[in-house]
Amino acid sequence: MTPPRGAGRADAASTRDSQRSRVYDAQHLVQRLLDRSADHPVVEVAGSRITLPVERHFGAVADVQAYLDRVLALGWVRSTWPRAALPVGVRERAGHTQAHYEFAGATIALPPYRAGSAWALRELVVLHELAHHLTGPGPAHHGEEFLACYLELVDALIGTEAAFLLRVTLMDVGARVG
Repeated sequence: MTPPRGAGRADAASTRDSQRSRVYDAQHLVQRLLDRSADHPVVEVAGSRITLPVERHFGAVADVQAYLDRVLALGWVRSTWPRAALPVGVRERAGHTQAHYEFAGATIALPPYRAGSAWALRELVVLHELAHHLTGPGPAHHGEEFLACYLELVDALIGTEAAFLLRVTLMDVGARVG
């Protein structure tokens, strides 16, 4: 007997990462604003004037590892996300156009510092990948649980103003923030 079509598989709509492009669109806009903040630190967002905080940039993948070790050791991070007890590794990846999180090895893969790849060695990108680690695997990698974690990390580690900017930008591009 042939099983019904789709039996044994998750529903396509429930497993599709439907917010992925929206999350990246919002993040890239926020990155551009943070990049310009040295010359233009005050921006108007949703009717509020905010002064953008300074975002950390890293010189090497090893610096990212040291930063993540310190973040995962924070008491509030450990008490909020049980997966914070699981160490996360950082490795260089060959390509320079993407960063990603590998659930199987609990590893963040970032392009090393070289021409065209410095974009990934920044706090916003690192916290995005850390949010994947903390929320664990699931059908919607960029869903509401991920975004809640990401926003909380950005708020506490970069600044409330950066989190506000990211939240408003996510909502403007149509992401479900929760």
